[in-house]
Amino acid sequence: MNMAAGSSLMANLMGLLRIRIKRGVNLAVRDLNTSDPYIVVRMGRQKLKTRVIKKDVNPEWNEDLTLSVQDPDVPIKLTVYDHDTFSLDDKMGEAEFSIKEFIEALKVEVGSVPNGTVITTVHPSRLNCLVEESHVIYRNGRFIQELCLRLNDVECGEVELELHWIDLPGSKGI
Repeated sequence: MNMAAGSSLMANLMGLLRIRIKRGVNLAVRDLNTSDPYIVVRMGRQKLKTRVIKKDVNPEWNEDLTLSVQDPDVPIKLTVYDHDTFSLDDKMGEAEFSIKEFIEALKVEVGSVPNGTVITTVHPSRLNCLVEESHVIYRNGRFIQELCLRLNDVECGEVELELHWIDLPGSKGI
């Protein structure tokens, strides 16, 4: 890649979104009496996935996936699959969420904001997959948002995750 192409990529990049996939709760059974779940996260053309956790409908991943953000209006889609060795992997539900509120909270001037301050709250609605209120919090010098998402197109299941923002030198920023 030439330097001009590299610098134009950075010029369009706002920064990085680190998604900590914490755990799944009461995921659907897709094998005999359990599942081997993993998660695929998509944003635009980017696609990342977690490791497979064998025989567990309440898996704990605690795994970080990092997306580059150019447009905060592009939703993030999360799909849970059951890994199968001899056939196609079974879908175990999906959820979509927006990072617009998170990105807006990053614009807050933090000069005198005390640690643990809730910057904004996102409420569950028919337009999102939130199980409960989600807060963007300023903690230990950075913004985080914890989300609990209800999976759609499946009989049961939730996924808990946490968002962190990473500024990149040379990017256009927020």
